[in-house]
Amino acid sequence: MNTTDNKPETEGRVARRQRRNHAALIRAASAVMSEKGIDAATMQEIAERADVATGTVYNYFKSKDELAIAVLEDMMYDLALRIEGSTDAFKDPAEVYAFGLRTVLETATTDMRWKQMLYRSEVISDALYRRMGPFAMRDFKRAMEEGRFPPGDAALVWRLSAYAIVGISLAITSDETFPYTLDDIVVRLLCMTGIGTNDALELVARPRPALQESRL
Repeated sequence: MNTTDNKPETEGRVARRQRRNHAALIRAASAVMSEKGIDAATMQEIAERADVATGTVYNYFKSKDELAIAVLEDMMYDLALRIEGSTDAFKDPAEVYAFGLRTVLETATTDMRWKQMLYRSEVISDALYRRMGPFAMRDFKRAMEEGRFPPGDAALVWRLSAYAIVGISLAITSDETFPYTLDDIVVRLLCMTGIGTNDALELVARPRPALQESRL
C-alpha cells in the first residue's frame, strides 16, 4: 500500500491521540485544581496525573491560566447538561430557566475552580455566555413561545445575565456586597426577561429537584 493510501489513517490516529491527550489534561487539571487550588497546582503535577510529558502540556495550552479556563469551560458545559437532565420533567420552561440561573449562581459561588477564576470576569463571562448560552437561550425562547416570558432578545438577555452572574458572584465571594440571598438575585435576573417581580418570586419559591451528578 502506498504512502497516499496510508495518510488518512495516520492522520486519524494523530487526531485521536490529540483528543485523548487534550481530554486527559483537562480531567487531570480539574482534579488537581480541585484538590490544591489553581495557584498551588503545577503543570508538572497535571502532566503526571494525565500521564503525559510535562512539555506536552504546552502543545495544548500556553499557560496554566489558559488550562484553568479550559477546565472551567468544560465544567460549564457539563453543568448545562446536568441542569437539562434535572429539569427534563418540568412542564414550565420558565421554571427550567429559573432553575438554571439558581444552579449557576450556586456553583459559581461555591466551587473552588469557579471561585478562583472569577477575577477574570470578562473572560469567564464570555465563556459562560458561549458554553451555557445554547441551553439558556433555548429555554428562554420556549418560555416566550408558551407565553411565560414576553417577547424579547434571548441572546441579549443571556449575555447580560452571564455578565451579571459573574459580577455578583465575584462580589459575593470577595465579601464586597450586601448579604443578598441567592433567591433575591435570581428574582432580579428573572426580571431581566421582562416578567414582573411577583411572577419571578413565584418561580423562585417552587421546589427544586436535586442536581444530577457531574459527568466529569
